[in-house]
Amino acid sequence: MQQTQTITGVEPRTRSWLPVINALYYVVLALLLLGFGYYLYVNLSLITLYLPFLLQAAGVTIGISVVSMVLAVIFGLIGALARLSRFAPLRWIAVVYVEVVRGTPIFVQLLLWYYGIGELLSTHGFDPYTLAFNLMTVFQSNSLVPLAFSAFFYGIIGLSFAYGAYLTEVFRTGIESIDKGQTEAALSVGMSSRQTMRHIVLPQAVRITIPPFTNYFITLIQDSALLEVLGVAELEQITGAFADPLIDPNQKLFVYILGAMIYLAICYPLSLLARYLEGRFARAYRTSGEKVDALKADMLDSDMLGKQVVSYAEDEGESAE
Repeated sequence: MQQTQTITGVEPRTRSWLPVINALYYVVLALLLLGFGYYLYVNLSLITLYLPFLLQAAGVTIGISVVSMVLAVIFGLIGALARLSRFAPLRWIAVVYVEVVRGTPIFVQLLLWYYGIGELLSTHGFDPYTLAFNLMTVFQSNSLVPLAFSAFFYGIIGLSFAYGAYLTEVFRTGIESIDKGQTEAALSVGMSSRQTMRHIVLPQAVRITIPPFTNYFITLIQDSALLEVLGVAELEQITGAFADPLIDPNQKLFVYILGAMIYLAICYPLSLLARYLEGRFARAYRTSGEKVDALKADMLDSDMLGKQVVSYAEDEGESAE
């Protein structure tokens, strides 16, 4: 004899402590913000004294980062195309470039560029400062060339060369992620390999690589602080120049916190942009993938219909004979 038991009226247990935790979280957050605001108010004199100079140094940091990233994109594209080349020596050179640069600290690479390659080139008559000074003299603006221009030059080259290796792998992965069927279809309609890469592959690869590209740009901004060792007057160098002579440890700490807040103000919007682009391009990629699948299905149906028409025509011809 089987007995059946019916459970009725069972309701999920409510977690009454969750609203309390949420309220406590916002209370703690508000207290922290109030405390930090009071901390800034107490040190208002330091803010008014040092902030204008730190903002000017932040502009130098942004300029260095933008120029370095533009050059890094060029290095990365060349490296990615070399990695995908059919010419074996080019692939070997690209592999060595990527592995050596990614396997050594950027700090050491900057020292090598400035004190190694820079000194070697200067002994053969190549001086970036002299060249820039003579060039700007033609435009009667040589006063715009800073004395540390050589440090700027080799620092930017070092950063761009290092991040070019990282972008090489980013671009290579983006190119290889494109469906090979699209390349084959482009070649079948008469497009050359260069036209296929330019008009079919690269536009889609760029869309895929923008989120990691933005993340690397954020990291490059932070790594630009390493140019301090070369004597470049960027944000980190100016922050240390203001903080180190101070005797009061609280004031010294606050100057460093102020510099860190400026870095955060630069990098956090880029982080939000990277997150937004990643979500947007992911949705666009899924949508485009669905369209490509639909187009392939239509092409397959058309191909099958064409084969049926040809087969029907052949059968008609044979019956007429």
